[in-house]
Amino acid sequence: MKIAAIKKLLEHYALSDLKKAETLLESGEPLQIEVEGDDEGEQFTHVLGAIDILTRVETEQKEVSVALREFTQRVRNSIN
Repeated sequence: MKIAAIKKLLEHYALSDLKKAETLLESGEPLQIEVEGDDEGEQFTHVLGAIDILTRVETEQKEVSVALREFTQRVRNSIN
């Protein structure tokens, strides 16, 4: 997972675009947006991370930077 790739998605795409990308990745179809990643698994991780962040921005009225920081903390805590 690369935070820079997630940030790029947050800056360039709407939640609806990312949800469509999620569906396309799940079905093995070509993406219609640019998602960085070494393979489809990493691309999927980046898309899911961006979806999680934008969903929290929308539902919890958080700033993107706050939601991103909280996301990275949750990921770090899950690894430890």
